[in-house]
Amino acid sequence: MGKYFGTDGFRGEANKNLTFEHAVKIGRFLGWYYGANMNKKAKVVIGKDTRRSSYMFEYALCTGLMASGADAYIMHVTTTPSVAYITRIDDFDCGIMISASHNPYYDNGIKLLNNKGEKMEEETLLKIEDYIDDKLEIPVAERDAIGRTVDYVSGRNRYIGYLISMSKYSFKDVKVGLDVANGASWQIAKGVFDALGAKTYVINDAPDGYNINTDCGSTHIEHLQKFVVDNGLDVGFAYDGDADRCLAVDEKGNVVTGDHIIYIYGCYMKERGKLLNNKVVATIMSNFGLFKALDKVGIEYDKTSVGDKYVYENMLQTGNRIGGEESGHIIFSKYATTGDGILTSLKLMEVMLAKKKPMSELAAPMVMYPQVLKNVKVKSKPDAKNDPDVQKEVAAVAEALGSDGRILLRESGTEPVIRVMVEADSDETCEKYVDQVIDVIRAKGHIIGE
Repeated sequence: MGKYFGTDGFRGEANKNLTFEHAVKIGRFLGWYYGANMNKKAKVVIGKDTRRSSYMFEYALCTGLMASGADAYIMHVTTTPSVAYITRIDDFDCGIMISASHNPYYDNGIKLLNNKGEKMEEETLLKIEDYIDDKLEIPVAERDAIGRTVDYVSGRNRYIGYLISMSKYSFKDVKVGLDVANGASWQIAKGVFDALGAKTYVINDAPDGYNINTDCGSTHIEHLQKFVVDNGLDVGFAYDGDADRCLAVDEKGNVVTGDHIIYIYGCYMKERGKLLNNKVVATIMSNFGLFKALDKVGIEYDKTSVGDKYVYENMLQTGNRIGGEESGHIIFSKYATTGDGILTSLKLMEVMLAKKKPMSELAAPMVMYPQVLKNVKVKSKPDAKNDPDVQKEVAAVAEALGSDGRILLRESGTEPVIRVMVEADSDETCEKYVDQVIDVIRAKGHIIGE
């Protein structure tokens, strides 16, 4: 990771850690790098979520792009996966999504995609960082070389058509609940489900610039759980602010996590002979119960570092077809280059309809292990993680858990935080071992403010 760009773009509080000036410079670099630097005029497509600051960053990016001679195509409020799809399909030089995903409204982020709709290469990101830090100089465009903006809402509409085409079944008479998190999917998701014939019930679909992810969406799924049960719905789906995540709720109100989704669709693919390599991709943070359930049905798995970026890299290298994270970032590599919440919900609907089973029955074989995860703010992530005494305590916990659980110590990709996670047969056991490790981190003086 670089100075500004983490595993999921340049993210921070708007006009504090991520400023208008940063956005202008990012636009300036991209417009030149994919344009005059290559002796052509660059074409860049931009989408944004519903945060108030997203409008500011949209115009700032456009200003920088045009000043460097690029044409900026504006998709307006749309989802991250839609930008990835249109970047790839409509032959753009790169794509930009303005969103801080599941973070609160006052945060924002700039996610960059290459011309294949994949997360931009590290080499290019480091060059952008050099320009932000005034280590590079690039020329401005003049006269007829100056760029323009182009309204490109048609790109969003084409993506909607693509999603509708993904379904093999009519959703007629299926009662579906959607929590669109007052975010980027609020104009898209219901239209897709309605077009496929579902009886669609939507909550949190009134964005005002400040309520994105606020007590709603995939990070607050308890509201969708109640909504599904109270209204007698067949299934519910919750997205995050930019709709690259999806979690589900079964007809009984139980949460269906990203790990459940990987299990359900992995089994469905295996049954149809479509699971290439007989393997799915998970992360080191996936629940222990997922691996136990996969072992029972004879499905193999790769484990990557946390982040859908690493999941997708594995899929590119191996040809594996489905992978994701417990948080609901699910990638179907045949259809998308990034996590796509709406696509994920359509694929779950496909399994329900094909197998004629309720979601609760599909998810039942995967039993979640109790898990406790605590975040510790530290002075130096590497120093805290690699401290010999901390490592010794982690090893001792791992030995005590044996094959009935596990411990994981990892650095956050975006915050000054070490995450300590334990999975075991009870919440009490998890809590005990997590606190033991944190006590050592504290005793060694790594925690901020202590």
